[in-house]
Amino acid sequence: MRALISVYDKTGIVPFAAALSSAGWEIISTGGTLKALLDAGIPAVSVSEITGFPEILDGRVKTLHPAIHGGLLGRPGLPSDASQLAEHRITPIELLAVNLYPFEATIARPDVTEAEAIEQIDIGGPAMLRASAKNHEYVLPVVDPADYDDVLERLASDTIDRTYRRRLAAKVFGHTSAYDAAVSRYLINVESPELFPDRLILTGERSQILRYGENPHQSAAAYRSASLGAGSGVLGARQLQGKELSFNNLLDADAAWACVRDVSEPCVSIIKHTIPCGLAEAADLLDAYDAALAGDPVSAFGGIVASNAPIDGRTAGVLGETFYEVVVAPGFDDEAVEILGRKKNLRLLEVDVQPVPDRALELKTVSGGWLVQSADTSARDESAWEVVSERQPTDAEIDGLRFAWRAVRHVKSNAIVLAQGRAVVGVGSGQPNRVESVAIAVKRAGERASGAVMASDAFFPFPDGVETAAAAGVTAVIQPGGSMRDAEVIAAANNAGMAMIATGRRHFRH
Repeated sequence: MRALISVYDKTGIVPFAAALSSAGWEIISTGGTLKALLDAGIPAVSVSEITGFPEILDGRVKTLHPAIHGGLLGRPGLPSDASQLAEHRITPIELLAVNLYPFEATIARPDVTEAEAIEQIDIGGPAMLRASAKNHEYVLPVVDPADYDDVLERLASDTIDRTYRRRLAAKVFGHTSAYDAAVSRYLINVESPELFPDRLILTGERSQILRYGENPHQSAAAYRSASLGAGSGVLGARQLQGKELSFNNLLDADAAWACVRDVSEPCVSIIKHTIPCGLAEAADLLDAYDAALAGDPVSAFGGIVASNAPIDGRTAGVLGETFYEVVVAPGFDDEAVEILGRKKNLRLLEVDVQPVPDRALELKTVSGGWLVQSADTSARDESAWEVVSERQPTDAEIDGLRFAWRAVRHVKSNAIVLAQGRAVVGVGSGQPNRVESVAIAVKRAGERASGAVMASDAFFPFPDGVETAAAAGVTAVIQPGGSMRDAEVIAAANNAGMAMIATGRRHFRH
């Protein structure tokens, strides 16, 4: 029995090869792997001895030879293949253990050159893996070091069947396709970035099987992906405590983190069903939390909390007074972990703070495929803002309008946000017409609507939305403008003595 072993990641390879050798396998190998095996006292033969040809071109060509690929692709059970293998003195290879050059790790380096990236495009490895996976009836293809122990146990117990071989082969093709996708993305983006290439290649690595989906009768899993350029996010978070995360937990945690991640001052969001029922910024984290909770303390119960600053013991003590499902933050100090640890089911997620990617993509599924768009990350661009009302907004109103405009892009359309200072006091979302969203936001704000400012994710098609807000005491409005009835809408603001800013940009979120 012959095994070919050639790995970049040498995790576990020495004990794996040692066990194969002890079981009577002949091992052939290349380069650094061969040296590692020989240094460990494991008998191994160079691929060059098998091919009768030296490694050339700085190691670019070493396994691309009939003696290797014939051994991987030959079918000894087929008389014609068996006779050709014998005629050309090719010994079948019955096990292949290969993993590939670290292309993605290489291109992740900020100082990587194109030449360095190109050299990490593996050719021989994927060719051998694909050959062995295609011929898995005769060859065991092993691409994942995590499978070494299982392979050894099954070899020892003679329990390697067709189903197991097929599973290993499927893993190989998944691995090589993801590798090729990473190379494709790099080459597309290295010089003249294409946001939407002719062929969209999406790859993901399953991070967990979820208990169920949005409802108990739906199956679900979570996959991490570099394809969308979204950073590590909540799927890359470290869970410090609490029970298993659900599908809905992850959706809401992602929505909560999105609200706070690009804010410089301490910011806290409280999310229910992906809607920010509480969102506030302040100089002090506890003040931000208190203001976020005051936004809608009834809806906050059972929600998800996110903070862009590490949770300290003082904030944790107050936060722990309300029932939440998940708390997301870039860190928790020891006192906070001790306090929140008393709630055994509360999930604590520690998320890495990363810049919002410039080229992040968002996907939505539709029948037959996907809709793909760039992420909406332009809330701070004020270059097109214009005061369209007779009255100029005050400095305090400008501050509140900026906050409300950043907040409204996280609310489902038709989206309305009322804010006092830098705290949300009322939200209206997901309604089939905008005036209903205004009415809901005003109702939720109650007395706090008086003196509040309002943000609308899209233009007001009629003046009724502005009139409803003015009747509740809202003093200033920010909205994209662009309605056929803009003049009527602006007139309604002027009649009420309101200030109004048109941004020239909308923030729909369906």
